[in-house]
Amino acid sequence: MPEGLIIKSLGGFYYVRCGSDTVACRARGRFRLDGTSPLVGDRVELDITEPGSGYITAVLPRRNFFIRPAAANLDYLVIMCANVNPVTAPFLVDRVAVIACHAGVGVIVCVNKCDMDPGNELFEIYSKSGFKVLRTSARTGQGVPELMALIRGRVSAFTGNSGVGKSSLLNAIEPRFNAAVGEVSDKLGRGRHTTRHVELFELGGGTYIADTPGFASFDLTQMSPIKKEELQYAFPDFAPFLSCCRFDDCAHIREPGCAVLEAVRDGIIHPSRHESYVRLYDIVSQFKDWEKK
Repeated sequence: MPEGLIIKSLGGFYYVRCGSDTVACRARGRFRLDGTSPLVGDRVELDITEPGSGYITAVLPRRNFFIRPAAANLDYLVIMCANVNPVTAPFLVDRVAVIACHAGVGVIVCVNKCDMDPGNELFEIYSKSGFKVLRTSARTGQGVPELMALIRGRVSAFTGNSGVGKSSLLNAIEPRFNAAVGEVSDKLGRGRHTTRHVELFELGGGTYIADTPGFASFDLTQMSPIKKEELQYAFPDFAPFLSCCRFDDCAHIREPGCAVLEAVRDGIIHPSRHESYVRLYDIVSQFKDWEKK
């Protein structure tokens, strides 16, 4: 049975890269019966009924997956932010980074549009976060070679607030993307959504890149719920201090003897990261026990 990689899902068809060919496939009816659906990034088994078309008969085991956006088996999530119209709130980055970390996906933070504003505060926050962080610019090409070195041979998805320059940076990486670029409204301070679906683009050498519809598609309520006790592990900058708190069940909010809070006071953990943690802790604390299973 031939195997392939789903690179696009559109209009009820799954487009599967099988060797050098792309096969337009439908999913067998049994997927509807067992409640599963193939996702972009899935490796699948095919029944090719005629040249260029066939059916997906099985989805091979996944390493990770997201429902919104619908993608699977990512190595990296490249989170783009900027300190120029539209300005990115760090909490938006942290919310998406937590979802990625909880799914076991690596995080790269790109402070984009640095030719217009270097984004010093954003760069400082994420330089201490435990994530890989780069300054990038589609206009000048700054950071593009370094980014390509990180994602080479990997499957990566790009996301960010609308108008932050995802499509422009993708076009700078590979002009064949020809990704639609939206204008940014000076009045509203945000861009128009230009990405409507998830699609993997092949750059060769096992490198695949996906553009995604943006931060709004990473919805905490659509993900595998995170227990409040597990949230701390989605903040890699907390990791060196988690075993040093006075209490084993420390929530790192206001407890005495908390090593995380001490690291925040000492400037080792950026205060913005801890503020995001507290906000997210409050959100995940509201999940019901049955939702966490």
